[in-house]
Amino acid sequence: MDYETIDSEQIFSGRVFDVQTDTVRTPEGSSMKVDLVKHRGAVAIIAIDADEKLLLVRQYRHPAGKLLLELPAGTLESDEPPEQCARRESREEIGYEPGELTRVGGGFMAPGYSTEFIHFFIARDLKSAPLPQDKDEDIRVERIALHDIRSRILSGQIEDVKTIAGLTLTEAYLAGDVTE
Repeated sequence: MDYETIDSEQIFSGRVFDVQTDTVRTPEGSSMKVDLVKHRGAVAIIAIDADEKLLLVRQYRHPAGKLLLELPAGTLESDEPPEQCARRESREEIGYEPGELTRVGGGFMAPGYSTEFIHFFIARDLKSAPLPQDKDEDIRVERIALHDIRSRILSGQIEDVKTIAGLTLTEAYLAGDVTE
């Protein structure tokens, strides 16, 4: 017998995610309550320009209480393919359309309480093609040399875990260790 959801109660419905409580039957036959955040999924873009610099975004994150340096990223629209979302978010957040887009992996952001799965894409051959930013975003683009990324992570200048994961996958991909 596997884990089985025997009841779900939606607690909250929001713009980006919903919250629900599930009652789950375990393989041993007991039941447990699980609170979870239902999320459509997301993408993160590792944009590398012609000078081999990464285009990161600095934006205020209220839960963190400060500005964070991050990969450009965004939430999938309903039924939107991840690659299409990556192209849209790249244009919205950094103002560039990728000519080349390569998926290098993905994973769950917080599987203990969320269904959010994030897809990581390397974007190259960038062409200027800005779209308006979302109304609630105040984003500044920063270019950082690829060889400076590891020291920025280790020194705590980059604290966003999706960015750390995406840059780690990118480093492995560029070294030939990942072939998605």
